[in-house]
Amino acid sequence: MKVVILCGGKGTRLREETEYRPKPMVPIGGYPILWHIMKIYAHYGHREFVICLGYKGDLIKEYFRNYLWNTGDVTLSLGREQAVTYHDRHDEEDWNVTLAETGESSMTAFRVKQIQKYIPEGEPFLLTYGDGVSNIDINASIENHKASGKVCTVSAVHPAGRFGSMRIEPDGRIHQFQEKPQMESAYVNGGFMVCNHQMFDYLTDDPGVMLERAPIAKLVQDHQLNAYRHEGWWQPMDTYQESQHLNDLWARGEAPWRVW
Repeated sequence: MKVVILCGGKGTRLREETEYRPKPMVPIGGYPILWHIMKIYAHYGHREFVICLGYKGDLIKEYFRNYLWNTGDVTLSLGREQAVTYHDRHDEEDWNVTLAETGESSMTAFRVKQIQKYIPEGEPFLLTYGDGVSNIDINASIENHKASGKVCTVSAVHPAGRFGSMRIEPDGRIHQFQEKPQMESAYVNGGFMVCNHQMFDYLTDDPGVMLERAPIAKLVQDHQLNAYRHEGWWQPMDTYQESQHLNDLWARGEAPWRVW
């Protein structure tokens, strides 16, 4: 199945990094978070990617255009007959990456609609955001989606706790205090979606429409939205602190999303 990754937003909450590059290119351990997301999918056998470009999309194009240059050792011959020798093989040699311009300021629904031409008629596809990683079992989510018979399946995840939680007695005494619980009990949309081709029928050519608003609401109304509950680890990269946290996990060799 083809993997569609939304990489066009400006990432304003991570301005320390995104002033200079798109959020999917913010590095974790020397590799863009986009690379980490693609490695997750490739581990489960999904190696055809459609990248929806927007803000500073030229930097994503440059990264993949010079992929061998960026990821391995290189020898340059500087004589009259110039030559470049790439020394390293890599696990990404069977990746197929389509880089699609979907508009500088487009919203998410329009970006997905723009790449319909790259998804063969009748074929389902995978869809996620370019700023979140997880140890989710991609193929299990696909099987869950098939069994549901719905148009779209979103992965329901538990966000990491950002604030301390307190249990307060009626008289005001604090019975329990927990500093930043590992996970909150509520579910949120963690991306890592599975969509039938009919998903495109819920999208319009209006660049101002967000996928998470009218199209999702219509899917709910039509009873065509399914949830795959992922009880494991998931982490977005919305802030500088979260990017530092992901880098720390990678540096310590404790990155839960490294399933490859």
